[in-house]
Amino acid sequence: MSKVIVVLGAGPGLGAAVARRFAREGFRVALVARRQDRLDTLVAELTAEGVDAAGFTADLSAPDGIPTVIGAVRAHFGRIDVVEYGPIPQGGFAPAAELEPSELAQGFPLLVLTPLAVLRSVLGEWKERGDGAFLMTTGATAVRPRAHASGVGPLMAAARNWLYSLNGELAASGIYAGTLSVAAFITGSDAAEAAAASGDPVLAALPVVDPAELADLYWDMYTERDRVEEVHPELGS
Repeated sequence: MSKVIVVLGAGPGLGAAVARRFAREGFRVALVARRQDRLDTLVAELTAEGVDAAGFTADLSAPDGIPTVIGAVRAHFGRIDVVEYGPIPQGGFAPAAELEPSELAQGFPLLVLTPLAVLRSVLGEWKERGDGAFLMTTGATAVRPRAHASGVGPLMAAARNWLYSLNGELAASGIYAGTLSVAAFITGSDAAEAAAASGDPVLAALPVVDPAELADLYWDMYTERDRVEEVHPELGS
């Protein structure tokens, strides 16, 4: 039975690129997202390309619903081998001195609690098989905090901390955990389009990266398992 990757927070950018990259290696693909219309479009595109793909709707900001959607994926495909978690959080950056507790609390489930719920839902299967991989996409501020760019950064940093611990605990049992911190806008993403339209010269100067390039990095991380983290593009000193 061929392996299965679950792409959580699947969209037309990085999620689609990861799905295609792993499908080239024989993986079947489960796509999880909130919007049914986007899921239907993406599943149709991948199916037309010969990918065995199926879509599942879920609100990833609600951790209590994760066992249900993971159960639906497992019922459809029979197994889960890799998880890629990369939803885009609502809201942007905020100055740390102006950050309200409610703002941080709003993003906490999506970026911290739900990844834990996903891992708990697949870990038993992975331990039994002696193989599995949890991949999570974060941003540059998870690695290098910046003034006036707090908000999602502390939450992604918490997830990054957890992933390092997770990899250290599970690597010996054949289970890999890794994070790809993207220090750029992703071509075709809503964030990249908003930055281009903003007229802000600071945003316009930030690099843009092809999602297929990031998907290749994820495949390398998954197969090599020689580092917990990849930051791309590399951050200067």
